[in-house]
Amino acid sequence: MPAPETSLDTLDTRILQRAVTDLAKKYEGIFSAETVERYVYESYATLSRTARIRKYLPVLAERFAKDRLRALAISEGKIDTVIPQVLFVCVHNSGRSQIAAALLSDLAGPDVEVRSAGSLPGSEIHPLVIEELKSRNIDLAGAFPKPLTDDVVRAADYVITMGCGDACPIYPGKTYLDWDLPDPTDQTREEVSDIVDQVDVLVNNLWKEIEAKN
Repeated sequence: MPAPETSLDTLDTRILQRAVTDLAKKYEGIFSAETVERYVYESYATLSRTARIRKYLPVLAERFAKDRLRALAISEGKIDTVIPQVLFVCVHNSGRSQIAAALLSDLAGPDVEVRSAGSLPGSEIHPLVIEELKSRNIDLAGAFPKPLTDDVVRAADYVITMGCGDACPIYPGKTYLDWDLPDPTDQTREEVSDIVDQVDVLVNNLWKEIEAKN
């Protein structure tokens, strides 16, 4: 079993092992049980470095590993999908990229698969971002900051960066865009609302472009 970079209590171990079992069944014939186990425990160790509330860490690790495994399967052609794959990346994955991912998911629904990540992920979603999106009937209650991993970049058709420089590796055949947007950190509620409005315009234009190509 891969050794995470943080100690595991009995409950965490049980939850993670259950996640390994469930995901190994889901990806039977696609990935080995050893690969699944490595992804689960790597995801736990990675999130443990920034997690603010450890109570939910094993559950978040399972969700993170599940998304990474799907991205890996898509990038390796082991899962066929015609749905566009979009990845939003900012520094902390607590503001801009979360806003963009939420707005695009709300706009396009099941016609797009959206992920977000941060080059230096924070410990939680910006509270004002959660409040502002909630006022627009978009619930971010289950969202959490995630680190940028190679598998999600490889799976993406569109990679949109926001203030994270050259953190994303460049792979051929993908559309790369960079959006110049202010960071919601230390902004007022009114300023955060304005940032959401700016992202909304960009997301709508992006979706029009994606629809035109598909």
